[in-house]
Formats: sequence, C-alpha cells, structure tokens
Amino acid sequence: MPDYNQLRQMVSHRVTFDFDTGARIVGYVSGCKPATGQVQVLNMTKADLLDATGRIIDHHEEFSFVPNALVGIRVTEGPSGREI
Repeated sequence: MPDYNQLRQMVSHRVTFDFDTGARIVGYVSGCKPATGQVQVLNMTKADLLDATGRIIDHHEEFSFVPNALVGIRVTEGPSGREI
C-alpha cells in the first residue's frame, strides 16, 4: 500500500497524478485533509484534468479529490443497488 502521507511533502509543488485509463490530474498541491494522520483528501490549485491523449478536458482554480486507490463502486440511489 502506498505511503499517502508523502503527499504532505508535496504541498506547494506542481504534481502529476496518472490513472490506469491514461487520464491525468496536473496542478499544485495546496493542502491535505485531515490536517494530521493518513491523507484522505488532497486540495489542489490550478488543476488541469487531461484525457488519455493529453488534451485538457477540464480546468479548476481549486480542486479536491481522493488520491487513494479505489476499491469499489456501487449504485447508492436508483433502480439497482448492485456493485460494479
């Protein structure tokens, strides 16, 4: 399991997060939440979301996301409550 606490050392740095689909998030790490303990949410500024071909598909002056490994997806509202 990765050491997500190393993300705290990246505050104020421009960082690229690569995903298995080829998508990327590129921006400046501005903070981590919670303030202590294991990082669960990462705050970024000037964040660009790129598709697998490198095109910018979205830009956010401020952006928060969960930088941890995804372990499941499930429908919580709608016609089906099944897991994906």
